[in-house]
Amino acid sequence: MSALVEIQDVNFSYDQRAILNGINMSFGKGKVIAVMGGSGCGKTTLLRLIGGALKPTRGSVKFDGRIIHEMNQRELYEARRKMGVLFQFGALFTDMSVFDNVAFQMREHTNLPEEIIHDLVMLKLHAVGLRGTHAQFPAELSGGMARRVALARTVALDPMLILYDEPFAGLDPISLSVVGQLIRKLNDALGATSVVVTHDVQESLKIVDYVYFIAEGVIVAEGTPDEIRASDKPFVHQFVHGEIDGPIPFQHAGARSYAQDLKVSA
Repeated sequence: MSALVEIQDVNFSYDQRAILNGINMSFGKGKVIAVMGGSGCGKTTLLRLIGGALKPTRGSVKFDGRIIHEMNQRELYEARRKMGVLFQFGALFTDMSVFDNVAFQMREHTNLPEEIIHDLVMLKLHAVGLRGTHAQFPAELSGGMARRVALARTVALDPMLILYDEPFAGLDPISLSVVGQLIRKLNDALGATSVVVTHDVQESLKIVDYVYFIAEGVIVAEGTPDEIRASDKPFVHQFVHGEIDGPIPFQHAGARSYAQDLKVSA
C-alpha cells in the first residue's frame, strides 16, 4: 500500500539548536502510526513539518505525493483541508457550544447549508458517543468528554491524514482507553492515516500498526507493536517499561552545572 506521508532525510534546527537529524519515515494509507520518544526529542516539531507550519533545514516532507514546503499559500491551504489535528488537551473554543465547535470547520471550509451541517455534526458527535452534549459548553464537560468532542471536530471534514499531539495526556484510565479505541475505529472507518505523537506506550501499542522511536533527533528504533515489545535495545526497553536507569537520562535540558546556577565556585 502506497504512503500518504513520506519524510526523507529531514533535518531541522531552531537557530543553532539541532532538533531532527536525517529523519526518514513513511506513513502508509489506512495505517495508525505512533511516534514516541522523550520530551524535547522533536515529536511535535515533526507534526509541524508535516502540517507545513515549519520548513525543514534539509530534506523533504511529502503529503499525497507533493512536497509540503514547496507549496504556495493556496496549495498549502488546500492540503491542510485534507488534514485533521487533535491538539494537546483538545483546544476547544471555550465560548462556543459543543455543536458550534464541531461545525466550525464545516462553516469555514464549505458552503454546505445549515441543515446538512446540523446532520453532519450530530453524526460526528454520535460517533464519539456525545450526541447529547451538543448544546453544552466545554467548561461543562469532563476532560475525557472534551477530548472526544475535540476528536469529533478533528474528523469533521473526513480528513485523509489525522495528526494527534499527545491525545492521552491528562486522561483517566477509562477515558484513555475510550479515546484510544476511537482513534483506531475512526481511522478505519474513514480509511485515513493517523500519526499519534505520545508518551503513553502501553495504550498506543494496543491500537497502532507501526512505531517510530526518536531520541536526540534520530530514529533509534522502529517496528510493529510486537517487535517493539520484544526489543532488546536498551533505549526501547527503558522507555517501554518506564525504567529509571538506562540510556535516557533524566536531566535539566540545556542547563549549566547546578553549582554555576547557584553561583557557587565549582
